Amino acid sequence: MIDPSEVRNDTAGSRFVCGPAGHEAELLYRLRGGRMILIHTEVPIELEGQGIGGKLVTAAVDYAAQAGLVVVPSCPFAQSWLDRHPGVAARVQLDEVR
Repeated sequence: MIDPSEVRNDTAGSRFVCGPAGHEAELLYRLRGGRMILIHTEVPIELEGQGIGGKLVTAAVDYAAQAGLVVVPSCPFAQSWLDRHPGVAARVQLDEVR
């Protein structure tokens, strides 16, 4: 099981990552005009079923909330996960892709 404290923001790569090197789960994002656009979530098969995708989305939301950013979940997984977890979604302002 992956510890959620292992989620880290790789700002140079514009991604949140979790897991061992070579088998990292990631959530790619872009920062534009006060918005954090969540682009794509990828979890390796060997890490599936552990809730890692949700941990990545939660880390992104927490970062955005702290930085005062609006979150734009253009990634279908992130959008679906936030729809199912309104308590986390409520931590930030959500917007649609323009």
